[in-house]
Amino acid sequence: MSSLRNALPRRAHKERAQPEARKKFGLLEKHKDYVVRAKAYHKKEQALQKLKEKAAFRNPDEFYFKMVKARTVGGVHRPESEANKYTPEELLLMKTQDMGYIMQKIQSEKKKIEKLAAILHSLDNQSSKGHVYYAEDREEANELQLKKSAHTQVSIDENLPNHVKRKTAASYRELEARKSRVNDLEKLYMDMALKKELQKKGRKRKLREDEIVCPTSKPVYKWRAERKR
Repeated sequence: MSSLRNALPRRAHKERAQPEARKKFGLLEKHKDYVVRAKAYHKKEQALQKLKEKAAFRNPDEFYFKMVKARTVGGVHRPESEANKYTPEELLLMKTQDMGYIMQKIQSEKKKIEKLAAILHSLDNQSSKGHVYYAEDREEANELQLKKSAHTQVSIDENLPNHVKRKTAASYRELEARKSRVNDLEKLYMDMALKKELQKKGRKRKLREDEIVCPTSKPVYKWRAERKR
């Protein structure tokens, strides 16, 4: 009988809506809404009570070393700014260490590319004939290389099993991804080297577009010649 009772359709009990005279107060609050509001209220009340207890039992003679480098502004603790925390010599040293790490990653990626290219060399049966492209600068050469690699079709023997084909295609994708990563790391290294040189002493100025011999999208600086004693 219980299963039959559950199978019969039951009346859907709807909650009472806000009366017409109280429409201006918004939706009628239900019990579940009151529970959420009450929990939030009591949580804030308990937090305020704990703060009052801490303020009441505070030791006026307490001291922390962080108080030396902090001050109170309008009752709010404001620590000192750490913008000039390091000297220019320390900043140059950290910049050099960062550049050394980037160069290490570039060399590591190049070794992995050489190893992966040597493994895939036997599967590459493409003809050695091809077009020769001439570039004006390094950026144009990188763009031509990326376009050429994007349109290159990898030739895989049709007699190979499917899992070998999938692994070979994945290896070629990994090779292209590592080459792209090396290009990004080299650009980052050049930018960091330029910033490091700009931090050094010496008068310098940024060249205008008409003064640059080889046009490039990156800024070019010229240092003033100084006599070495």
